[in-house]
Amino acid sequence: MNKKKKGFSKANKTNAWTILVLIIVFIMALQAIFMVIVDSFLRYVVDAKLRSEGENIRYMAWLVDSAGDDGSAVALLGGSERDWVIRDANGETLHVEGRDTCGSDPQAVRLFTSQETVDICPDKEQGFIYPRKGSLSFRLPDDISDESDLKTLLGKIDQGGKVRFPFWIATPLKDGTTLYGKSVFVFDRFHLAYSLGMLVAFVALVLFQLILLVILFISGILRQQLLTKVFFMDDITNARNWMWLHINGTKVLCRRKYAKTRFALVGMAFVNYHNFCLCHSVAEGEELLREIDHRIRRALNKDEFCARHVGAEFAVLVQYVERDDLKNRITEILEDLESIDNTHKLSFHVGVALIPIATDNNGKIVRRREVDLDANYNYARAASATIKDSDASGIVFFDEALMEEQKWIDTVQENQKAALANEEFEVYYQPKYDPKTDELRGAEALIRWNSPKYGFKGPGAFIPIFESNGFIKEIDHYMVSHVARDQRAWLDQGYKCIPVSVNISRAHFIETDLAEQISKMVDEAGTPHELIELEVTESAFFDDKQAMIETIKKLKDNGFEVSMDDFGSGYSSLNSLKDMPLDVLKLDAEFFRGEAEAERKNIVVSEAIRLAKNLNMRTVAEGVEDKDQVDFLAGQGCDMIQGYFYAKPMPKTDFEKRMKKTEEP
Repeated sequence: MNKKKKGFSKANKTNAWTILVLIIVFIMALQAIFMVIVDSFLRYVVDAKLRSEGENIRYMAWLVDSAGDDGSAVALLGGSERDWVIRDANGETLHVEGRDTCGSDPQAVRLFTSQETVDICPDKEQGFIYPRKGSLSFRLPDDISDESDLKTLLGKIDQGGKVRFPFWIATPLKDGTTLYGKSVFVFDRFHLAYSLGMLVAFVALVLFQLILLVILFISGILRQQLLTKVFFMDDITNARNWMWLHINGTKVLCRRKYAKTRFALVGMAFVNYHNFCLCHSVAEGEELLREIDHRIRRALNKDEFCARHVGAEFAVLVQYVERDDLKNRITEILEDLESIDNTHKLSFHVGVALIPIATDNNGKIVRRREVDLDANYNYARAASATIKDSDASGIVFFDEALMEEQKWIDTVQENQKAALANEEFEVYYQPKYDPKTDELRGAEALIRWNSPKYGFKGPGAFIPIFESNGFIKEIDHYMVSHVARDQRAWLDQGYKCIPVSVNISRAHFIETDLAEQISKMVDEAGTPHELIELEVTESAFFDDKQAMIETIKKLKDNGFEVSMDDFGSGYSSLNSLKDMPLDVLKLDAEFFRGEAEAERKNIVVSEAIRLAKNLNMRTVAEGVEDKDQVDFLAGQGCDMIQGYFYAKPMPKTDFEKRMKKTEEP
């Protein structure tokens, strides 16, 4: 969930505005490239004109320098159509051909395409071209003061369909004077059309980019909205999903305005949803989930949220004032949900986790800084899990006791590997006796956890946790190997060993090489296989039946005996006996407890013993606590009794005291 939430936050930051900025930067880069290309082209055209005119003026200067003072060069240049002027170092005019409209103070202009420079002076009458900071610029002459002068100037420029921009090029002569030659940039219709085309292209590019920008911006917003909708949509209910509730619920909980408001996270699990789908169809089941979601949301107020979490579970974030009022409100919602289908009784297991109000060190209420909705939903589901064995609707609040239970589960899981490695688990043995002779005939190996940190714990404190998280398989290996080692040690000490049964979890029977694993562990200890009996709980037969049969056959082929534990605690025992090649049948302790009528109970037990004998199976009655039960079982032919009447589970050293030494030959 945290990865998804971080991923969404990161994606949400890259929103339409970010895309807009990126597009603008891209467009500006395109325009800059376009302008550079246009500017480069224009500079190339200007450079070509300046270079050509500069060479012409320098040629004129060479003629003047070559002719000397006899005036032949002046006569030669006098036939030129170009206006030119010679001035001395003080700027005094020495000679003029044509009209002297040359400005003063020539400035060097560097060519764009080379390292050459050309000295330029503006034209005083039509001075659109001015040298400025080493390059050319276009501006009006200084003596243009009003609109009429500008129109007159433009009228002079625009003659014959051409636009002329005059300027003067200065070249020094050998005698210290300077020759100024008039040059003209001529722009005809082609040049004007090209310039206008470039301008139109630029404007069109800008307009196109603006239109594209608007389209992309709008489509980006729409696309982001669509993606957000899809991201937050549950694929079954077509409403908001858990991610949406997690993000928006956290925002609401952390708002300052709700600092004093009490919230609760409710987990609602539709009981037997899978059975409903089996009886009808998956499509009808999903339609039912959509109706459940609709009815829950219909009952909510502003800033209260509902979303399907997983499967047929719904998470609901609600506000409340008092706990009793909250329970009444949830009850009303349940009554509405239970009435969805008149032909089926719908039921829901509901867990409630109360989200506390935040306070500072002085007890003053402050706004919540952070709320872990995942943890709170787990608390709610842990509460509802306490009624998982019931098919009726129920509401359970997560409280301190459940919190401690949850902490204990976490503690066990954190320490399980270290406890196994340090051999903190101890094997206890509970003897099995022959009720006719009171002779020790066998034992069952049971586990205890002797933790240096948490004290001595019975199996009920940790075995269900191991069964839930899969660590039970490691425990099974541990027990088999330790019992085999103990048996080998007793044989070496001269004890008359008896078969000891070890429980094998149903989780193991998905492994096709289970028989080989057990044989290897027992063989490593050097223990005869007939001294190890393997107990399988009746519930294991509900899994892969064929795999179970094959594994039992392999175990028996390897010399192990196999027993069914807790016979009678389930609903398919007789069917299991029909197919399973078992050696021992253990009658569940519930046969010998409770207020059931003694005669009926005795009939069931006696028939179970008779059935086992007919199937060539031995019987063990567990949980036997009084003499009358022992006498009855002995009379019925029960082979062994395991219970407090004879002995409680005991450490290995105490069990050794009950074993007999083998007789010396």
